[in-house]
Amino acid sequence: MTDTLLRGRTLSFVRWPEAIDDQGAWSYEEDGGLLLRGGKIVAAGAYADVERQAGEGVAKVDHRPHLLVPGFIDAHAHFPQMQIIASYGAELLEWLNTYTFPEETRFLNAQHGRRIARLFLDEMIRNGTTTVAAYCSVHKESAEAFFAESHDRNMLNIAGKVMMDRNAPGELTDTPQSGYDDTKALIAEWHGKGRQHYAITPRFAITSTPEQMEMAGALAKEFPELHIQTHLSENHDEIAFTRELYPQAEDYAGVYEHYGLLGPRTLLGHSIHLAEREADIISETGSVAVFCPTSNLFLGSGLFDYQRFRCREKPLRIAAATDVGGGTNYSMLRTMDEGYKVIALQGEKLNPFQSFWQITRGNAEALSIADRVGTLEAGTEADIIVLDSRATPVMELRMETVKSLAEELFLLQTLGDDRAVREVYVAGKPSKSIVAA
Repeated sequence: MTDTLLRGRTLSFVRWPEAIDDQGAWSYEEDGGLLLRGGKIVAAGAYADVERQAGEGVAKVDHRPHLLVPGFIDAHAHFPQMQIIASYGAELLEWLNTYTFPEETRFLNAQHGRRIARLFLDEMIRNGTTTVAAYCSVHKESAEAFFAESHDRNMLNIAGKVMMDRNAPGELTDTPQSGYDDTKALIAEWHGKGRQHYAITPRFAITSTPEQMEMAGALAKEFPELHIQTHLSENHDEIAFTRELYPQAEDYAGVYEHYGLLGPRTLLGHSIHLAEREADIISETGSVAVFCPTSNLFLGSGLFDYQRFRCREKPLRIAAATDVGGGTNYSMLRTMDEGYKVIALQGEKLNPFQSFWQITRGNAEALSIADRVGTLEAGTEADIIVLDSRATPVMELRMETVKSLAEELFLLQTLGDDRAVREVYVAGKPSKSIVAA
């Protein structure tokens, strides 16, 4: 096995950047090197130092003048919704019934699921996303398709078959027992196979009966190492309907609290309209609020209060995500561009180092996988992307006046998209060129 030595400007984070000049929060090498072996980064630092460690016979790839950063991480996305992205004119519940549920009925067909899973993961890689927490459809076949495609690419992905036994078309519902049985079978088949991780996935309280929520809670107790993903407080009508269905619960988050579904590996999609008690219990359990700015704007759901949630007395762990197809694109750069605007509308700002921390190490920490991905530290898995700040004529023109790394990162976030992603390494192997072919 030949070692690979990458050369370029390297940027990786060690913690949250408190300010735009908080240089202790990140590691940057103007002429950096990354030595890859067996799918991992075995040395990182100044190129001259890493080259000396590499020795003879190493394959060298020079990416200068481009930036090498950890692969982006997307904390919440619906892979069966690819063909309903950009669907006009509905709020959440109407959008689900009009577009989402009819589309997801197609995923009983394993061949269709495999095709869309392949295209979805191709799109992730094209946009520099090397890890995604994905929702499949209710069909066991859709999760099998997703994991098969993910395993073929050797990606570290988190996914699960949604569990829902009410308030959806009959062909999209399971039962408490079948949802439990299918989930347990998928865990046995896929969790820990290669780089695959399973997530227990009750879609949200509206589409699960108390009996199914009990089954989801039982799975969480049986498999405490697994992630749990669901939705919370995205839309006012959704919240009101949930309160009707679960009148005994203190609030929406209280439903998940009651069934033992909150904890450090729980990903709560959207989490926009939180009561203070809800925010407190999310903080106390270490659960994660997932910020989906393009979706929240597109569906008119509301503005996620990122800075307040992060800085409150009981702060929330926060991740960021595309949410497609309620979101409007597959790019984490575009996601943070819209996130910047959402936060600015509330009188706050997110500096570009904070944005890049969020979609790399920040999301890795939120998903409890920062020991494996999200940084360029030696010993971690070699998921790396190469960013070109001059990828388009407009970007190239703007770069003529850029005078700092912060300005360059903000340019990438504001004007960049999949065209700015020159190469993607998944477990040390170049992948974007394969997708492009």
